[in-house]
Amino acid sequence: MAAAKIKKGDQVIVLSGKDKGKTGTVTQSMPKDSKVIVGGVNVATRHRKPTQANPQGGLERIEAPLHVSKVAHVTADGKATRVRFETQDGKKVRVAVKTGEKIDG
Repeated sequence: MAAAKIKKGDQVIVLSGKDKGKTGTVTQSMPKDSKVIVGGVNVATRHRKPTQANPQGGLERIEAPLHVSKVAHVTADGKATRVRFETQDGKKVRVAVKTGEKIDG
């Protein structure tokens, strides 16, 4: 399996779908499924019956996973960029292709 180019905490932009152009932070990454969950993006509504834990029931809004190919890392100027790996000082680091800046701290 290839290394994850999008990780939890990354700032990303949505490239396609109903939320195209929206930006958000990755709250969860699922590399085995090639999916990510982005805060405030791809919000699905679920109708929940009342239970003992939630006696009110009602509508529950949750963020559904997106395929990792539908998101791209965001540069400082707010534009999408691809990510590549480079070896710097003997360590493998993620680098933004457009700007060449290091992504990992």
